[in-house]
Amino acid sequence: EQKEESRGNEDHVASIKEYRSKIESELTSICNGILKLLDSKLIGSAATGDSKVFYLKMKGDYHRYLAEFKTGAERKEAAENTLSAYKAAQDIANAELAPTHPIRLGLALNFSVFYYEILNSPDRACNLAKQAFDEAIAELDTLGEESYKDSTLIMQLLRDNLTLWTSDMQDDGTDEIKEPSKADNE
Repeated sequence: EQKEESRGNEDHVASIKEYRSKIESELTSICNGILKLLDSKLIGSAATGDSKVFYLKMKGDYHRYLAEFKTGAERKEAAENTLSAYKAAQDIANAELAPTHPIRLGLALNFSVFYYEILNSPDRACNLAKQAFDEAIAELDTLGEESYKDSTLIMQLLRDNLTLWTSDMQDDGTDEIKEPSKADNE
């Protein structure tokens, strides 16, 4: 859209804006449908710690997806809802799930991406990712064979993001294109 605007190509710009609006409307509808299902059925009926964390993480994820393209008050509301869901999930995860549990690690990964990408808070993103990674490393020997692959994969994504974010922070304001952070899309 910006490229076409800079070229002065108004016809293309109008088509692009119309198409983007249509896509955003579809995404909003899908996200709201999933959020409604989570609130009306899934979160309330979750019986175990890992299912509660999973559904609250999912709620945070779908609010984050909305925050990625909404603007103004709608973006602010989506970001606040994301933060609320991730914090609720984190409280349960810290109390009931091992630091190496794939759902707890996936939550830390996505929560840290939210801090970095949506709240523009690289320090909080790095602190959260590093804490989750360090706590998992300390208990790596307790990992069962079934979750070993999942946990170590998410730990690698946490480490990749930390490396990317710390180098971005050191570059401090260069005009390079930022590589998107990795999020767990479970």
